Amino acid sequence: MSTPITVLEQQRSSLLQQISELGDFRPGSITGTGGRCGTPSCHCQRPGDPGHAPHPRLTYKVNGKTVTESFSTPAAQRKAEKEVAAFRQYQQLSRSLIAVNEQICQVRPIEETLTPQEKKRRKSSTKKLPKK
Repeated sequence: MSTPITVLEQQRSSLLQQISELGDFRPGSITGTGGRCGTPSCHCQRPGDPGHAPHPRLTYKVNGKTVTESFSTPAAQRKAEKEVAAFRQYQQLSRSLIAVNEQICQVRPIEETLTPQEKKRRKSSTKKLPKK
């Protein structure tokens, strides 16, 4: 049995409310890059040296191009982590919103979508057709 449309509409309202309460968010992922640099005299070039510690960076796409940002401070990294996590929450809420709207579209009766002009029935003509 399908879910009543009023329940689905309440779910949709709840999802929209949750989306409106999200704080700052942005797409991307935070990854660490490390290893060896290109400076020949650096300690990382010595055999057996583990290299440089990972440096976290934010990576995201802008107009199809990958953009990478470094963090100036640990606080800047924490801020970006929160924004990326909020974006993941937005994505999940958005998928749920689409799913609920699809259910509403399937459950809503056709009659409710008729315009006032469509609801008016054509009256049959009272004129008599000429005899052949």
